[in-house]
Amino acid sequence: MTGSEASPTFRLAYVPGVTPAKWVRIWNERLPDIPLTLVPVPAADASDVLRRGEADAGLVRLPVDRTVLSAIPLYTEATVVVAPKDHVVTAAEEVSLDELADEVVLHPLDDVLGWEQPPGEPAFERPATTEDAIEHVASGIGILYVPQSLARLHHRKDLTYRTVVDAPQSDVALSWPEDATTDLVEDFIGIVRGRTVNSTRGRTPTPPQPKTKAKRPETPPRRTPAAGKTTGKSGGRNPRGSSGGAKGAKRGKPRGR
Repeated sequence: MTGSEASPTFRLAYVPGVTPAKWVRIWNERLPDIPLTLVPVPAADASDVLRRGEADAGLVRLPVDRTVLSAIPLYTEATVVVAPKDHVVTAAEEVSLDELADEVVLHPLDDVLGWEQPPGEPAFERPATTEDAIEHVASGIGILYVPQSLARLHHRKDLTYRTVVDAPQSDVALSWPEDATTDLVEDFIGIVRGRTVNSTRGRTPTPPQPKTKAKRPETPPRRTPAAGKTTGKSGGRNPRGSSGGAKGAKRGKPRGR
């Protein structure tokens, strides 16, 4: 059974900070008869959502369980530190972890950077979510390390962020159950990989059109010479202007010997 027969829609999960808008637009242009349904999920739940079949594919943060899920890395995000606008961190465009070693650091339970404890002084307790941690930063409790897209997602006028040059980074990937690589999944893979609509990969390539042979120009019919007229070299005039053949010879009396 193909993907289009199994599901009338394509369900795409995505985690906070990931923006699927560009790929959704291309999908709607190429497959207007198959709606794409977006399924927002917390980063920690994305793999379980795919394993349970609650989405056909997902834009997730690595790592994922490669024993059951396939994944195509798409891009890597820089890590930033979120701090109040009047914090000393704003004096430079980039900072290092050593420069922030004395800061109180918030470590939310839904952290996506994968470290056991971020460098710095740990806060008294761990916030439940990144959104809660942002609120604590605004209250002056500490600073927060997150991928840049999450800093943008939770932007506040009283906060700012700076790139941390030596912090772990977050990889975003397209993932799906390995045993459910349907036609629709192949279509979406083609979109995120930048394949053209006429690519031979994927489910819906446009068949090549048969080449038509160019018509040869018609040879104009030969003109038939009128009666009494000659054509070609044998019937032409000689270089002196007299007509060819015996009639062209000069008549006269033979010379005496």
